[in-house]
Amino acid sequence: MKPIMNTEQYLGIDIGGNHVKMGFVDRAGVIHDFQSYPTAEWRATGDFVGRLIDTIQFRLISHKETTRVGIGLPGMLSKDRSTPLIIPAIPELDNVPLLQRLTEALPQCEFILENDANAAALGELLFAHNGTLPDTFAFVTMGTGIGSAAVIERKIFTGGDGNGLELGHIPSRGSWLEHNVGKQGIIRLATEKLPSYPKETLIPRDQPVSATKLVVSAENKDEFSQQVFFEVGEILGEGLVSLIRIMDITDIVIGGGLSASFEFVKPGIEKVIHEYLPPYYTNKLSLTRATLGNDAGLLGAASLCFEK
Repeated sequence: MKPIMNTEQYLGIDIGGNHVKMGFVDRAGVIHDFQSYPTAEWRATGDFVGRLIDTIQFRLISHKETTRVGIGLPGMLSKDRSTPLIIPAIPELDNVPLLQRLTEALPQCEFILENDANAAALGELLFAHNGTLPDTFAFVTMGTGIGSAAVIERKIFTGGDGNGLELGHIPSRGSWLEHNVGKQGIIRLATEKLPSYPKETLIPRDQPVSATKLVVSAENKDEFSQQVFFEVGEILGEGLVSLIRIMDITDIVIGGGLSASFEFVKPGIEKVIHEYLPPYYTNKLSLTRATLGNDAGLLGAASLCFEK
């Protein structure tokens, strides 16, 4: 007799500043029926929550067996995970009783809301690195902003009131970390350095700098681009020194859209960490790149349902 397979699926929703991603995920971490929607189009309607509800209802027509939905949101949530408090990329979600709105519209479903970096960290824990991640690690996403999370003994750390470990918003060189090493911060750093760079570079001097071009140029051994990412690593490393000291976590996983620059950022991070931290930390330090890529948020959102 063939074993009975568990085919239960959960709807994962990764709400981001650029796209809202949806997919049905099974317990093996396989994504089914994936769709992506432009966030700007939903915002332009003036009823973002209404579009979200309508889309969920439509997606569930062909997945009537799905009754649990996990949603990752790019910002701060109430401690009971019912209400988005500060969502910088989609401010119209601020203080909306989202869990109530969703439950009223779809009473047959159970909804679980979480910060998107927390969800992505959970996705990495469950599905990435061939099961080799330790039970305790810190997760940092480099993208439009800087997201961060910590998993401690396989549980998401949420802090005293539900929004701990906002690494992107700690002070950094007269500003804050996200401002300096988020996507726009990296572009700004390169733009400021380019006019005085005395050598040839693959970065055009007569065009706006792009993060993608910096990554591609660095991979093609462009010295200027590699220097920019080394300094980005130094700045991020200063933030990670604080994280490591406060949390006593030495396994760090770097993800997000700009993690493609990981090999060029890593040396700057290591330089600063070894400069400021004693061997108690540095002897155990592990810096690795996340393996789920753009699927981490969606898989993590769906896996919020697993614990239920």
